[in-house]
Amino acid sequence: MVAPAQQPAPLVTDIQHRTTISLNGAWHIIPDPYDSGSVLYDGKLNERSFLRNAKPKSKADLIEYNFDTSPTIQVPGDWNTQRSDLLWYEGTIWYERNFTYHPQPGKRVFLYIGAANYLSLAGVNGTVACGHEGGFTPYNCEVTSLLHDGENFAVIRVNNARRKEYVPTLQTDFWNYGGLTRDVKLVELPQQFIQDFLIQLKPHSQDQIAGWVKLSDAAAGRQVTVRIPEAGLEKSVTTDSTGLAQIDLPAPNLKLWSPADPKLYHVEITSPNDKVEDDIGFRTIEVRGHDILLNGQPIFLKGICIHEEAPYRSGRAFSDDDARTLLGWAKELGANYVRLAHYPHNENMVRMADRIGLMVWSEVPVYWTIDWENPATLANAENQMTENITRDRNRAAIVIWSVGNETPILPARTTFMHQMVENVRRNDSTRLVSAALQVHRSEGSIRILDDPLGADLDLLGCNEYIGWYEGTIGDIDNATYKTPYNKPLVMSEFGADAVFGLHGDADTRFTEEYQQNLYEHQTKMLDRITFLRGTSPWILMDFRSPRRPLPGIEDFFNRKGLVSDRGEKKKAFYVLQKWYEGK
Repeated sequence: MVAPAQQPAPLVTDIQHRTTISLNGAWHIIPDPYDSGSVLYDGKLNERSFLRNAKPKSKADLIEYNFDTSPTIQVPGDWNTQRSDLLWYEGTIWYERNFTYHPQPGKRVFLYIGAANYLSLAGVNGTVACGHEGGFTPYNCEVTSLLHDGENFAVIRVNNARRKEYVPTLQTDFWNYGGLTRDVKLVELPQQFIQDFLIQLKPHSQDQIAGWVKLSDAAAGRQVTVRIPEAGLEKSVTTDSTGLAQIDLPAPNLKLWSPADPKLYHVEITSPNDKVEDDIGFRTIEVRGHDILLNGQPIFLKGICIHEEAPYRSGRAFSDDDARTLLGWAKELGANYVRLAHYPHNENMVRMADRIGLMVWSEVPVYWTIDWENPATLANAENQMTENITRDRNRAAIVIWSVGNETPILPARTTFMHQMVENVRRNDSTRLVSAALQVHRSEGSIRILDDPLGADLDLLGCNEYIGWYEGTIGDIDNATYKTPYNKPLVMSEFGADAVFGLHGDADTRFTEEYQQNLYEHQTKMLDRITFLRGTSPWILMDFRSPRRPLPGIEDFFNRKGLVSDRGEKKKAFYVLQKWYEGK
């Protein structure tokens, strides 16, 4: 856990449009399985702290580590796929990088870390800057006073060990990639800067922008101006005593964002000392009975699940090119929507979805069995969701915040998840809230989706694997669904494993023909569900999983991808593509 003295600074948003200095590239690493270079969690360094990057003062000094002579790996990137001896490693690795910096008068500097899985502690020039818990959301530390004019060094301790009280917890079905898996940057900002903002359409309105701008200090009476030049819109407002300025701006002639026409407007926000710019789309998303309405019109979510697995090379995806490839396959499939499972994906994925027109289900890793009665676990899960929303709240592509996946029906779990839903609604009222549920009760062939969490959600997600984990492919033909909730259903997962190039008859598991057969039966069954309004089969591309050891078949990969990890399309890809053409 992160000690109070090590808490990160409030998150600075829209990093892609700030003045930054990249610290990506080669970092020296020291694996430390026994945590011999550990740091005292009161914010002070102990004598062996690797954060010091100590050098011998004389030949008699005993210092048992040396970053300068240690190997390097690339940041961003997981350590597992960059070195074969670290493929299965779970524990601490220390990262170190030297850099040159010349402080600018009147500037504040933050160290921004896009993601570090899972527990991390960052220091600059031998002093702790801040720490963070959670492997898929960003954090930043102010380091203005820690920087020297000239040569500097940063050291970051990253530990990906699994613990019962963590989010996710001990068991998952995806690889526990460790390391600094996303961009690391220095961010230069004025003394008083624009911390965060929300510029979106007011819920249920297509011609009224409602949002806010938050400055970095709690000064009242500061003027903030929002401009959308292409739309001829401008509004100036003043901050309250908390540094918050509310925006209410009539926008009668906006062209609305949609998958068919993903229109983005260039938005400028200025304060007395700062200016930020962003490209923002405007759209509404709501439910009415069994319908999902985009910009007031019913829409069927033609989707696919995606893990943050890098195409062709494996490992954690992070780049714009990775996003272009993965989301390009989704578009080729005929998708208008993607479920980014089972954790917040990198910002490039979400911004690419914004640009090319894919709606997004964004999720936090409240996955399977969590320590439901632990207040610290709940606080951690809520913080990960808050950081996810804070980073992405201005992305039109995101239409669903998901609070979890396949969680068991228990009183403590339902209370936990209710609080998660309430946290989402406090942070963002402009999007739908869902979760991937499961059927726990059947009456013959009627599958009843009556999870009590469904009462809290805007739409129901459901994962089902008839024909793979449950029954036979023939059982799909008789399956029907019923729910007590008057809400739309998105079948958030279904599928079967297949090895690309492995062929046989349609009843032989792990063949492309079996997967193809299952998809043909599934799509016919889905057509019979009257309240179904979307699907996101499992999954776009094969991905690594420690739960899948079958030699010559899985080889520690989940093979349910419609595309292999080498980019090869399986037969079921074209079944789903044809079905989506008719939806």
